[in-house]
Amino acid sequence: MLEPQPHSRHNPSELLARLREVRGTTAMAGVQKAVEQLAGQVQNDHFLLSELKQIQASQTLERAHYYVDRLIKGLTVVRTPEVSDLNLNRWKEYNEIQTDSLWIIPRRDGTGVHKADYWGNFVPQIPQQMIQRYTRAGEWVLDPFCGSGTTPIEAQRLGRNTLGVELRSDMVEHARRLIESELNPHVVSQVIVQGDSSRVDLAQELKSAGASSVQLAILHPPYFDIIQFSENPNDLSRATDVTNFLQRLRAVVSNVSRVLDRGRYLVLVIGDKYADGEWIPLGFQSMQEICNLGFSLKSIVVKNFEDTAGKRHQKELWRYRALAGGFYVFKHEYVFLFRKSTRKRNAR
Repeated sequence: MLEPQPHSRHNPSELLARLREVRGTTAMAGVQKAVEQLAGQVQNDHFLLSELKQIQASQTLERAHYYVDRLIKGLTVVRTPEVSDLNLNRWKEYNEIQTDSLWIIPRRDGTGVHKADYWGNFVPQIPQQMIQRYTRAGEWVLDPFCGSGTTPIEAQRLGRNTLGVELRSDMVEHARRLIESELNPHVVSQVIVQGDSSRVDLAQELKSAGASSVQLAILHPPYFDIIQFSENPNDLSRATDVTNFLQRLRAVVSNVSRVLDRGRYLVLVIGDKYADGEWIPLGFQSMQEICNLGFSLKSIVVKNFEDTAGKRHQKELWRYRALAGGFYVFKHEYVFLFRKSTRKRNAR
């Protein structure tokens, strides 16, 4: 969640008045006693309890007053990053938001309409994390590989609009049904269109929806031919070889870049593959293609996965194959984070 929960056991004005009284206290014992009384009134607010305990544990009056000033600022002043609604003056409240580059996610979110019945869909926690960190309420997210609608569902829950593009017409209808069956408390738009993401006129689709650009793009393409999603020759999973796959992915990113605001972020979720006994670094090859388009690389996240549909009931077999073949079984994928340049590129 993005917004702090309302404080259930205190009046905000009264709390601020009490904190200002603490700030005016000139004896450490008096500060500790007043803070102890306040802590008893905010037992259900973990953020406030943590801050009050830090004040109470201060070794000097000067340090205690510093923490009181910081808490008052956190309760009265909102300071957000350039591209999100997160209040940096209350950053300790966002325990659920990842800031490390290794993500261990034990199980996918299965709440609401989220299902794992579409082979190849990714865990909802990935778009959830990215939408919270890199968009503001009411902004637009673009998903050019929409699949069963994981990203639009998360965007709807978080109050963001989405333009999703999906090659398979049956999946377009499936995604629309799932999205429509979820609550839409923020009354945002989830537009899902059928087409090839390298060719769809994204600007026109956005214009029809009342928008002119997007503020975040989340791409979860096929990992080349590991899973072949359709018989359509335009499907990336039908690419003739790795070079052809990278060319096609580049075409999609080029099309996406046309409607992505400068200075905003693009996320690529992808893994590597094995072929003929050789590890193919598909993730890093794809990363380089995007960097070559003028995006700057901001972060590389390594995310675990414990099961895949193809290996779920064959763990012992794959362990044997790894020992016999001298390789390691895939247990991770990448979440690459890019930022589009703030400068307009010269036409070639």
